[in-house]
Amino acid sequence: MEKMYDTIIIGSGPAGLTAAIYAARSGLKTLVVAGEQAGGQLMLTTDVEDFPGFPDVIQGPELMLRMRKQSERLGAQFINANATKTDLSKRPFKVQTGAKTFLAKTLIIATGASAKWLGLTSEQALVGKGVSSCAVCDAPFFKGKRVAVVGGGDSAMREALFLTKFASEVNIIHRRDKLRAFQALQDRVFANPKVKFVWDSEVVEVLGKEKVEAVRAKNIKTGKEAEIGMDGLFVAIGHKPNTEFLKGQIELDQKGYVVLKDQSRTSVSAVFAAGDVHDWHYQQAVTAAGAGCMAAMDVEELLEEEKPKEKISKVQPTK
Repeated sequence: MEKMYDTIIIGSGPAGLTAAIYAARSGLKTLVVAGEQAGGQLMLTTDVEDFPGFPDVIQGPELMLRMRKQSERLGAQFINANATKTDLSKRPFKVQTGAKTFLAKTLIIATGASAKWLGLTSEQALVGKGVSSCAVCDAPFFKGKRVAVVGGGDSAMREALFLTKFASEVNIIHRRDKLRAFQALQDRVFANPKVKFVWDSEVVEVLGKEKVEAVRAKNIKTGKEAEIGMDGLFVAIGHKPNTEFLKGQIELDQKGYVVLKDQSRTSVSAVFAAGDVHDWHYQQAVTAAGAGCMAAMDVEELLEEEKPKEKISKVQPTK
């Protein structure tokens, strides 16, 4: 039999887990469809220094585990499966995970966005060990060290500029001989003495066993390869929102991010969104958590408004 929930939260990163904490604490019957690889991008992060409340640093996976335990203690239920299909055409909404179907009065989309990687085995082996997709998250660990940024767009330039506050040298590795970034960002990058460029090149291998030690870059015009000593590699070729299963059911922008209409509300009534699934700009754990809080509070407010009003009968005085 299909189970009915006040709200189903799809996703278990900072946004989804914070939404679960607030929804469960409000007394809502809450289900989190956590995914087969639960926890979001923080599961790939080692030391987290910028999440409030942890002065001695906390590991990304540990932070996610604590948030999950907190939401479970408050009453949220979990299923470690991917949402394979949704039906948002009418309420209650249907969320399918394989052969199981769940019903929801409201829905919170918190599936996040996944960093686009280079697709190298050596790259994936060193994620969290010098390979990163977030300079704001990890730049402080590279004080006085040499790093590289792969990419030529706005995101790559912002990553590079942020890294110059910490690293001794920032190499921008780009497949073309000119940047695609907004001109003002280009001007700032070209003017920074810490930035160097490796044009017409792509990273073909990340070198190192326990940590990044160098990258091998190939010039796509000449075919020549060069080994560049590095302490860190930041991949900044974009993110892809995890919204494939929502296409045709809810309004998405050209890049696939959920479009918000008001606060956390989407184009479908009673469907809300939180975190990197709509936020392409900040993409931080703390902003995702804040968005999760907002979504859960908006859900609670909607359900409260929809409750049938109790009729107050006047007691007739006895004669």
